[in-house]
Amino acid sequence: MYKLAKPLGLICETPLHVGCGNDLGVVDLPIQREKHTGFPKVEASGLKGALREAFEGLEEVSFKGASFRDRVERERCINLSFGPEKGDLYAGALGFTDARLLLFPIKSMKGIFAWITCPFILERLKKDLERCGLKPEFGLPPENSTPKESGLFVKDNKIVLEEFTFEIEHPDNEHCTELIRWISNNLVPQNDEYAYWRKKLAASLVVLSDSDFTDFVKISTEVTTRTKINAKTGTVENGALFTEEYLPTETLLYTLALSTPVFSSEKSPFTAQGIGAGEKSVMEYFITNLPGVIQLGGNATLGKGLVRLKVVEA
Repeated sequence: MYKLAKPLGLICETPLHVGCGNDLGVVDLPIQREKHTGFPKVEASGLKGALREAFEGLEEVSFKGASFRDRVERERCINLSFGPEKGDLYAGALGFTDARLLLFPIKSMKGIFAWITCPFILERLKKDLERCGLKPEFGLPPENSTPKESGLFVKDNKIVLEEFTFEIEHPDNEHCTELIRWISNNLVPQNDEYAYWRKKLAASLVVLSDSDFTDFVKISTEVTTRTKINAKTGTVENGALFTEEYLPTETLLYTLALSTPVFSSEKSPFTAQGIGAGEKSVMEYFITNLPGVIQLGGNATLGKGLVRLKVVEA
């Protein structure tokens, strides 16, 4: 049983394709989705594998005031935390939940695009934060609400997303403003590089109904057509025309990073004293060395799947 949990935000900096194989629908290579809601997700196994690969690429690991450059020491840390690469001698001390959707970008008549969410998503976020021992610093905004200083309105409290018009019943909603403040402070990096995006987020969030949100995340993902050209004829090869689905750039997801004391009898360098010290030691290693950006999902050679990470601290 995992004993410590930390929320981890994921911002798609390029389109993200985490596929589920072939499907009976119109898209040949769709993305992963929750069975009961149809919402996009990222399976925990794929996320953990991408994070492990990112840690394996580190040339130096900092932990408890010490730096490890030796390859053997770095591999020991990775195997103890993520689990052994081969065999099942012991379980890894780090775990992750499926990455869940929080904010989805949609084309808007005003402000270029808007981020949409819904009460169901926010209620689930609140429960996940409470599981981590965090008290949500925002109330749950109602559907059809926007925060203060929203820049999405076309006229008379109306906004246009894609080709659909929505009448906002709760403009300048206090809980919606609190939500934006929390997301900006906790899930978005605080450096100057993201100053524009924090401001953009405050002006571009809208809470839709659960039904409207569900429709958008099912029909408004990116779908691209891929082909393979025959070098001799210069034409498309037979059977080489297919479509792929992507989560669009600027999508915001989150997962829970989980830790437990090391299961192996060889605990170095995660030796610690005191109640809860074991899981805290593993989580400290993860947070301290977590890369700012990782590659997740398929088509890495096409620049897809670059995801920025941000740990939510208490």
